[in-house]
Amino acid sequence: MVLNPVIGKLVSKRVVLASASPRRQEILTNVGLRFEVVPSWFKETLEKSSFAAPYEYAIETAKQKALEVANRMHLKHLRTPDIVIGADTIVAVGKQILEKPVDKQDAYKMLSRLSGKEHSVFTGVAIVHCSSKDNRLETEVTDFYEETKVKFAELSEELLWEYIHSGEPMDKAGGYGIQALGGMLVEYVHGDFLNVVGFPLNHFCKKLAELYYPPLKHTIQHVKHDSIPSVETFENLSDGESDSSNPLQHKSANTLEANGVPLSGAVHTLVNSGSIKPVCTVAVENQSGVRDYPAKFPSKIVELTDGFRASKALFVASKLKVFDLLKDKCVLKAVDVANKIEASVCGTERLLDACASLGLLEKTHQGDFYCRTIPCINKILYSVFKDSCYHTVEAKQHFMTAMHSIAKLTARDVATAFDLSPFRSVCDLGGCTGVLAHELVQKYPNLNVTVFDLPDVIANVSCFQPSGQHITSVMFTAGDFFKDNLPEADLYILSLILHDLNDEKIHILLSKISAICKPGCGILRAEMVLDDEKKRRSTGLLQSLNMLVQIEGKERNGSKYRCLLDHHGFTNEEIKLTGNVLDVVFCIKK
Repeated sequence: MVLNPVIGKLVSKRVVLASASPRRQEILTNVGLRFEVVPSWFKETLEKSSFAAPYEYAIETAKQKALEVANRMHLKHLRTPDIVIGADTIVAVGKQILEKPVDKQDAYKMLSRLSGKEHSVFTGVAIVHCSSKDNRLETEVTDFYEETKVKFAELSEELLWEYIHSGEPMDKAGGYGIQALGGMLVEYVHGDFLNVVGFPLNHFCKKLAELYYPPLKHTIQHVKHDSIPSVETFENLSDGESDSSNPLQHKSANTLEANGVPLSGAVHTLVNSGSIKPVCTVAVENQSGVRDYPAKFPSKIVELTDGFRASKALFVASKLKVFDLLKDKCVLKAVDVANKIEASVCGTERLLDACASLGLLEKTHQGDFYCRTIPCINKILYSVFKDSCYHTVEAKQHFMTAMHSIAKLTARDVATAFDLSPFRSVCDLGGCTGVLAHELVQKYPNLNVTVFDLPDVIANVSCFQPSGQHITSVMFTAGDFFKDNLPEADLYILSLILHDLNDEKIHILLSKISAICKPGCGILRAEMVLDDEKKRRSTGLLQSLNMLVQIEGKERNGSKYRCLLDHHGFTNEEIKLTGNVLDVVFCIKK
């Protein structure tokens, strides 16, 4: 890791990040850099037309942010920092610069302009080294920029406004955040993904390495490969090696060495048989003389970027209808799939291999592919990003199909999580197509189950009903549980219901259930449970993030739900973690 030896240089320095961006803070924290945050007060009012290129504007803004913080800390805080890092991210279409939208209409204009087109994301970064001489601040500025190309899909009006209403565009350059909901707008990224998030980590690490370990001319090798650009490999980057014939390097090294921590060891690059292998033997010696190996490999960032790539592979395969081609265990060669989706054989084979590695497809020993038994992948994906789109007949049908597919994956675990034999009647509120209801009557033949859902849902239930089964003990009743009377029952099931509602609506619904419940009646709730120690499940939190499009819905932890239920007389809560998508919570009316 190129940043590892530099960490040793910075460990005793006052490093300041002149940005309130949580994304930049997280990126730098994850690589082990220790810093304090002092948001810049610089007003971004530079005249854009005065800059020949967008990146020049980003660099100048980053520089002014960092210098403002350096001066303020020196004069007002009386704490001169050693290093101040400033950054500014912009989106550019041609020479037009798009910063943060001022309102929803401005966000709409920006996103409409980006729809279906490729644009550039520039981040300008300024590294300001500070010192105090005779109570005067002296600064030395190093700056650079990174450019990443991003292509948007064609965005429908409906999707545009859903995303805008989520609120996410309002504090993002160009009106989108690629690391969150905005990722579903993106077709591809060429370049540094973290640069689009807000900070070009790779370029930053290289720049620090240049500053603290400037390469000597005789140690630079140019290694050329057919498909790889010219690569500079630095050998013997220890403190002891500097070119005495270059006074500028000596001056820079001495300036940056002040108050630093001596570093022993070296980073070498071995070039053998066309392969490049970095070998790090870096040890930092602290003030007590103890050698240590600082800064762990940033596995969390690698994991997140791999997750982004994996999701794009899933969405591309879904969009190209690969899973539809390979359904019912249909076996096809890569060339056959390529012909059917009208894509290159090489690209298709790589896509199929990637999906196979993710467990979405299975690959035979003969090099054929067939779909794994994941039912209705496309329908499930629709529910992930469209679970609030319930406005057209087609959207309703898609929604019901998606919920039907998810219920088939979870119903058995929900139905068997607790012993429900003491109950004789069950009302599944928002039970949609009745998958869970049918699972319950198979497990408990004497149980009578009523599925209570909106009239539009009940009207379309018949096409989802299983054939050849006795379903007389399952009834479907149309109604709105906020407006209509609820069916009486011994047990009420709320599966994927409460997370759609704000606290006020939850209180209304629980009040209605409590009013008709006798002591001993129960509630069975199936949701993604977030644990109370804040070691929260990423699936639940990502779902909560996705639910921003619904404005009021969110995932909650166990304590929050417990307070809501206890307020309405439902106690003795038990939680069963199923290991499936949904966990199950059971409580009784006291």
